[in-house]
Amino acid sequence: MSTFTKASVRDAPVAGRRVLARVDFNVPLREGEVEDDTRIRAALPTIELLLERDAAIVLCSHLGRPEGRDPDLSLAPAAERLAELLGAEVSLAPGVVGEEISALAERLDPGQLMLLENTRFEPGETENDPRLARALAALADVYVNDAFAAAHRAHASTEGVAHDLPGYAGLLLEREVRELTAVRDDPEPPLAVLLGGAKVTDKIGTIDHFLETSNWILIGGAMCFSFFRAQGQPTGDSLVEPEGVDLARDALERARESECELRLPVDLVLGERFDAGADPRELDGTEVPDGWMGLDIGPRTAAAYSEAVADAGTVFWNGPMGAFELEPFAGGTRAVAEAVAAAPGRTVVGGGDSAAALTQFGLADEVDWLSTGGGASLELMEGRKLPGVEALVDASEVRA
Repeated sequence: MSTFTKASVRDAPVAGRRVLARVDFNVPLREGEVEDDTRIRAALPTIELLLERDAAIVLCSHLGRPEGRDPDLSLAPAAERLAELLGAEVSLAPGVVGEEISALAERLDPGQLMLLENTRFEPGETENDPRLARALAALADVYVNDAFAAAHRAHASTEGVAHDLPGYAGLLLEREVRELTAVRDDPEPPLAVLLGGAKVTDKIGTIDHFLETSNWILIGGAMCFSFFRAQGQPTGDSLVEPEGVDLARDALERARESECELRLPVDLVLGERFDAGADPRELDGTEVPDGWMGLDIGPRTAAAYSEAVADAGTVFWNGPMGAFELEPFAGGTRAVAEAVAAAPGRTVVGGGDSAAALTQFGLADEVDWLSTGGGASLELMEGRKLPGVEALVDASEVRA
């Protein structure tokens, strides 16, 4: 596994001290309860380690994109679910910073936890306001970042605070970076990369990197229609990202000059509208007629992609193959998910919709690593620096 160059929470001096731990509790809610607690469970190892080492813990996280203080986006349900999972009391602070919050933090004893309210209730969070970062830092003695899914954002609670407190990587963040960079930099060949979703603009950096290192890049999802449009094919009413067409054309040209095989679907499943009640129609080919939209890869494509996955030494998958949330158009994503789950090689799946698909099909436990971060995993795969990681203390400084 790849080397991790940042200091770990394992090395942090936390006994008898207050620790500000940035976690990712950006979880789906339904009727005031946590609908999927995957991200809360992912934070448990770091929280439990801190508790074992007699730290007093101030947790912080964002939830959604509130405009001001939105009671529907309170972290209260997350606090309740965390308390159930830990079997311990988790108090919810009435805000993020301020005199009252500071007093509550100071009263925490070792082994106690407090979760701050949604950090995005504070406008300075997404602006990385240094005043908010300093106020957060004043709540604790040590900072731990375990929110990999937010590590690509330079926000006050993910990057700014690490300039005012010594920052360490949580166990989840450390494992995420190790697993993903191992695929990026040192995969067991051959390497198959499955990329889906809607936007070429979101994936073009990943495509560029893997054109140099992978054996196959297998394209699905609505982004394939930008490639078909770049080839001059009719796409009917399919979703096409205008900004993605030229990028797709350039990628196809680079693929012709590389040793990587960039594959596009050879058949599709169409619908007259984006609706679970739409009748699916298989198209043996990829030229979509007017009045129809491509909503899934077809069975021949799914079989070919599955075969490549079965032959791979390493598999990286990010993005569904179609509108898997609509049952008539879930077949391609289901087939690929089953192939990834059964693959003999090492399997790493980016977060976001890919993770949701694996969960929906009951296969989340069948891959070697399921990332919690969609955008963060892609940026890391591109070779970009993640602000929330870069701001942490270097491991060499701890060992010196």
